[in-house]
Amino acid sequence: MTETAIDGVKKGKSKEVCGYPISIFFIVVNEFCERFSYYGMRAVLVLYFRYFLQFDDDLATSIYHTFVALCYLTPILGAIIADSWLGKFKTIIYLSIVYAIGQVVMAVSAVNDITDSDRNGTPDSLTFHITMSMLGLLLIALGTGGIKPCVAAFGGDQFQDHQAKQRGTFFSVFYLCINGGSLLSTIITPLLRAQECGIHSQQKCYPLAFGVPAALMVVSLVVFIAGSGMYHKTKPQGNIMLAVCKCIGFAISNRFKHRSSVHPKRTHWMDWAEERYDKLLIAQIKMVLKVLFLYIPLPMFWTLFDQKGSRWTLQATTMDGNFGIAILQPDQMQTVNPIFILTLVPIMDKIVYPLIKKCGLNFTPLRRMTVGMFLAAMAFVAAAVVQIQIDKTLPSFPSASQSQLKLLNMGSNTLMVKLSNNYSIELQAAQVGRLEVQFSSTFIFTPYTKYDIFFRTHLERFSKHLFFSRATFTITNGVNTCEYSREFGFGSSYTLLIPSNFMWGPTCWEFILAVEDIKPNSFHMGWQIPQYFLITCGEVVFSVTGLEFSYSQAPSNMKAVLQAGWLFTVAVGNFIVLIVAEIAQIEEQWAEFFLFASLLVAVCIIFSIMAHFYTYTDPTAIEAQFRDKSDNESHQERLEMEKKHSIDHHDENDEQKQTKM
Repeated sequence: MTETAIDGVKKGKSKEVCGYPISIFFIVVNEFCERFSYYGMRAVLVLYFRYFLQFDDDLATSIYHTFVALCYLTPILGAIIADSWLGKFKTIIYLSIVYAIGQVVMAVSAVNDITDSDRNGTPDSLTFHITMSMLGLLLIALGTGGIKPCVAAFGGDQFQDHQAKQRGTFFSVFYLCINGGSLLSTIITPLLRAQECGIHSQQKCYPLAFGVPAALMVVSLVVFIAGSGMYHKTKPQGNIMLAVCKCIGFAISNRFKHRSSVHPKRTHWMDWAEERYDKLLIAQIKMVLKVLFLYIPLPMFWTLFDQKGSRWTLQATTMDGNFGIAILQPDQMQTVNPIFILTLVPIMDKIVYPLIKKCGLNFTPLRRMTVGMFLAAMAFVAAAVVQIQIDKTLPSFPSASQSQLKLLNMGSNTLMVKLSNNYSIELQAAQVGRLEVQFSSTFIFTPYTKYDIFFRTHLERFSKHLFFSRATFTITNGVNTCEYSREFGFGSSYTLLIPSNFMWGPTCWEFILAVEDIKPNSFHMGWQIPQYFLITCGEVVFSVTGLEFSYSQAPSNMKAVLQAGWLFTVAVGNFIVLIVAEIAQIEEQWAEFFLFASLLVAVCIIFSIMAHFYTYTDPTAIEAQFRDKSDNESHQERLEMEKKHSIDHHDENDEQKQTKM
């Protein structure tokens, strides 16, 4: 069939498979690949900031949440571009190209060999890598956010009016693809990051961890373009958000112009827009504003929820990820969230909610959202308790007024180190000791026996700080080789010494001494599961219910406005994390977790009060009343015009008769 244009819709070849338009299969594959790309990159992002770009925890957290916030601000821009200028199809194409370029730039920024001129495994200039990564993240935020409001809506456009059931199934599969892509990517990309790769030196493989998501984004774009000839493409119809903003702006300005007491007051401040805008549009905006008012406390939920990928991942780096049958990387713990989502959504819909209803409890949507916020707060209480237990196992670090002195006895005899303030430490051979000293302290060495330490050409020192792996070192003098292999626990740090009496041979590895600088993490990563369970329960009860409530309380043509408002609360929530991380400067992480939990509990109470006074409405009924009223007014005006026309015609006949007489 040839393409036709009906009511502003450009329709491609209409082929169906099992009652579904074949075009939606391209859209579903596109969404799966795009979500894999986004969540895969995001899973390793905070560790990339922390260990490759060498940001501290607070800066890594701040940059991470700034990026997430931008990803939820740009959908507003994408919706305006699609509805007012390019249309959904072209917007998805153009911004996906920007998206793919951003992913490629991120992969390039992680190649340390580009600036590693001395080939020691460390970039000589981090400025290049930081600049490239920030540029890549900006392009990704523009791309993923810009296409976010377009893809699902474009998929819905492929169905005709008689395919309502198929359309509903499509959205269910679409949501499944989002979680499926998220689940697989958060399993795979941390494994890729844990590998070692490089041209001149072997380092953690961030280029591969970013490169695979970049490749998936290119695949996503190619698949979407491949279905171009089959899509139903709706032309831009104008963006409702712009009309809403203009109407609100006119109402405010008109009210300001007539602020004098001479002018009579109106029932609602939006009524000041009646001079220019239709009463139905004003009534619809009133309903939307009523819901948006309830959105004011919501950002605090997202403040806690999105820290799964930042603070909780950094927390996991100080825990033991050895589960026996599998070893989880710290960034892989995020996979618990989509697993719980796929499990809990049907349980809540099919078991929990019906059971509550049978018990006679009126579990309204706003009450569900309140419970969801409380569960998220409890998740952070659990995270704080876990952090307290972790802190007990971590090595002690000096305070702001102290320095930590690390002493390594590389000799074969005991060594006594004495400080001027009468503090002393005895070091056994091939052992490490630590002292915390004031900045003004001086120290002297007093050995028990006289000895000499000779640094020969074959004397080398290794230090390894790993999440978990077995590392093998190859030592060579150009003629002989010796291999030393050892397992390193999560978070451990070792110094490997090759003593002066080292001898080559089959048992050469026995001469190498391993000095434990930092003990492996001992608190198990499994203790994070309760906090993930609580935060996911909160997400299911809060997020899914919140969208359902918003859509039920909004006019049919204002869904996009509420979607933009909902995404805006996510962005604001991430900015709150940024503010707390950079301004509050709370030294103890457990205290910061308790602070966030307390803030959300306070907001939860405020929201419950707001919800108590909220009156549920039926937008369809209200719109019908206005349309009936408008029809009655139009009918009345038409009768009056006919009556006037009849009177005028009667007067004209009388005038003609008078003229004849």
